[in-house]
Amino acid sequence: MSETYRKFDPWRVPPVQEDSRQQIMDAYYFSVEKVDLSAPNFGHFSRKILREKMGDTVAVLALTEEHTIPFVEQYRIPTHRWTLEIPAGHAKTPDEKPSDVAARKLREEAGLEASEMSQIFRFINTPSFSTQHTSLFLARGLSETAREEIGPETQRSSVRYLPLDEAYGMVLNGTIIDAKSIVAILAAKSSIADADK
Repeated sequence: MSETYRKFDPWRVPPVQEDSRQQIMDAYYFSVEKVDLSAPNFGHFSRKILREKMGDTVAVLALTEEHTIPFVEQYRIPTHRWTLEIPAGHAKTPDEKPSDVAARKLREEAGLEASEMSQIFRFINTPSFSTQHTSLFLARGLSETAREEIGPETQRSSVRYLPLDEAYGMVLNGTIIDAKSIVAILAAKSSIADADK
């Protein structure tokens, strides 16, 4: 096995130089920028970058005392298919805190409130072309509350409570394909396995 020749440093000097940046599209949750760059031995090139607005995407891993997780059935227009996803979304205003977004999305999409809510980690979704990050929250102490209409793609969508082991199996067999939901399931599986040791 080969050894790494240096310690990993995510902030070391980049191999490219940014020459210019121009916004070419603006939407509510994101904008698109054209970035011109140059690199030694390669020359000039450009990339388009999706820049997230309104802060991080927020996702909620809600875990019942029986280790079941609520998943929302959502129809996704870009892929023309239904998905099973944990509750998630964006801030409505720039000053809405991630923890408030998490509580709102849990209520809107799953019809649940949590007595305990904590951020467990944050990750980059698609670093090759986007600045989008997701903040993943763990919700416990769940109780039912009224759900709300949340959009044309998810009108009164169904909520399915899946045992953690079943959800994990659905990740492995390709039924659950949403990245944030997969990350949450693997985190839950790992943490419960550690707690049982």
